[in-house]
Amino acid sequence: MARTIRFYTDEQMPTVVAAGLRRRGIDVLTVPEAGMCGAADAEQLAFATINARVVVTRDADFLRINAARTEHAGIAFVRPDMTVGDIIRAPTLVFEVLEPEDMVGRVEYL
Repeated sequence: MARTIRFYTDEQMPTVVAAGLRRRGIDVLTVPEAGMCGAADAEQLAFATINARVVVTRDADFLRINAARTEHAGIAFVRPDMTVGDIIRAPTLVFEVLEPEDMVGRVEYL
């Protein structure tokens, strides 16, 4: 597993979020970059898990998948009222204080 948290932003995340995280030295992959546009949420989570990436999303379907006890590398759930700046700052904090193994199977509400 990676030594630092790596993120995977879903299709609902503005592209500037990935750019902002990258400016902070954080490894982030977007759905379009992964060639996963249009894939079901369960497929997105499986892809992120295989690649040891924490999903950054505001899609509540990921919470339902988590509730079914699906294994995953982590979910960073973004509140709907968060600004782009807040969305960038919140995963940055997760990146700074947690290890990848801390996020396994965990939902971090941002």
